[in-house]
Amino acid sequence: MEKHRILPKDQWIEARKELLRKEKEFTKLRDELTQQRRDLPWEAVSKSYTFDGPNGKMSLSDLFAGRSQLIVYHFMFHPNWDQGCKHCSFWADHYSGMIPHLNHRDVTFICISRASLEKLEAFKNRMGWTFPWYSSGNSDFNYDFQASFTDEEVEKNEAFYNYTHQNPMTTDREGVSVFYKDGDGNISHTYSTYARGIDMMNITYQFLDLVPKGRQDDRGLRHHDQYVAKI
Repeated sequence: MEKHRILPKDQWIEARKELLRKEKEFTKLRDELTQQRRDLPWEAVSKSYTFDGPNGKMSLSDLFAGRSQLIVYHFMFHPNWDQGCKHCSFWADHYSGMIPHLNHRDVTFICISRASLEKLEAFKNRMGWTFPWYSSGNSDFNYDFQASFTDEEVEKNEAFYNYTHQNPMTTDREGVSVFYKDGDGNISHTYSTYARGIDMMNITYQFLDLVPKGRQDDRGLRHHDQYVAKI
């Protein structure tokens, strides 16, 4: 940091304008990619899934909560764990506040994990989150959408994750899946992304990318209630 290049204001503005040109190119490319994402063909969902929620058993159709679009965050929480993944928790710290904005635009957002509803509710209360969270522990949902893997796949270091056969590293991985339900109740899977594909959905990282020291991942990550407060 101490040896970083320092320029007079006029030279700094010229350097910033050159970066701005590249940022605008990136924004245009991102807009084009976003449209290509919307234009992607859909996959029909014909299999039935059952989830455990605060109000009892629910189907995938029920999870839309009267809206036509559904976003699912696959939250890493193995049935044997006592708390959710700290990385997924980092992402989840941003979710509660966006729910009203999504709902207003015909979008329902939820998290789904394989852990029991009791564990999910306890951890949700600990973290102070308010977004809907359901357990898929009694269904194949997470397996079918590349977010969970069998012990055998983990032992063999090979599973289908992020659209390729690779080492899944663990039984549960992060990801986002999107679904659409038409007026006749037919459900389609429109998109899923995993690994670094969820990067831009973490607003804290986007702000950290603006500052000189960047993300500082070497400082380690904790659940937000485990940091030592500094005043």
